Amino acid sequence: MESKIKILTDSASDIPKEYEEKYNIGILCFPVVLGDRSFRERDISNKEFYEMLLASKDFPSHSQVTSFEFVEAYKQYYDEGYTDIIYVSIASKGSNTYNASLMARDSFYEEYPEAKQKINIHIVDSGNYSGVYGYPVIQAAIKASKGSEVPDILAYLDDWFSHIEVHFGCYTLEYVKRSGRVSTAAAFVGEMLGLRPVIKICDGVSSTDAKVRGDKAIIPKLLEITKENIIPQTPYVLLTSYLEEQAKELEKEAEKLLGYPPEMSFPVGATVSSNAGPKLVGIAFKSKNRK
Repeated sequence: MESKIKILTDSASDIPKEYEEKYNIGILCFPVVLGDRSFRERDISNKEFYEMLLASKDFPSHSQVTSFEFVEAYKQYYDEGYTDIIYVSIASKGSNTYNASLMARDSFYEEYPEAKQKINIHIVDSGNYSGVYGYPVIQAAIKASKGSEVPDILAYLDDWFSHIEVHFGCYTLEYVKRSGRVSTAAAFVGEMLGLRPVIKICDGVSSTDAKVRGDKAIIPKLLEITKENIIPQTPYVLLTSYLEEQAKELEKEAEKLLGYPPEMSFPVGATVSSNAGPKLVGIAFKSKNRK
């Protein structure tokens, strides 16, 4: 039987809507609460959320995609005649959504035992956030649209996730302090001394890669780290935010340094900016020095 593959992910992948529609990518959205307002990620634009965030005295919160929502999605794609679903998840170490997708797979096959012989559900832990997995999800959907088979798509995803890491700098510490990316004490000292952490996320684990003095030192440090670690001539992507000027600077300087432009830039959405804040820039690349 000919394969019919559905690529599925969640909204923390920050995939632009035009790619979602063009390549028929399924996206399950996280619920977000800010003050007295609750909504699903992607119901409002990123810019609107940044402005809400900057104007609010409250910190946002979000919850996971539920197992019930996954079962509904699996059933929908089963009814539509798909032979395979490839779900690429937000980092399992940062969200229980990955576990919910696994539980839902078991529940789906229990509820619809006849589906076991007709549809396969493949679940991939991205180990990361935002466009770090949004980009390979888009590539996976392109491959599926061109007739690639499941093993080839899974091999591509495995190669990407086994090499990728992201480094980002925050221009405000209040959100990373609250999310635990930076300790309260370190954030306090950082604000006092004008220090800015450059944070690395690899396989779902965050660490402070470096500390620089002042906002202007963030982008040079990101470029230094990239130059030292990137596998030459491999694709890289940028993470952007409310800071449009800094995003343009990072794109320009990265292209100058590496000799080729980023594949894409991903404005971080509500789920990611709830934890990292609306003022950041980052760069994700395949590293030759992954531990």
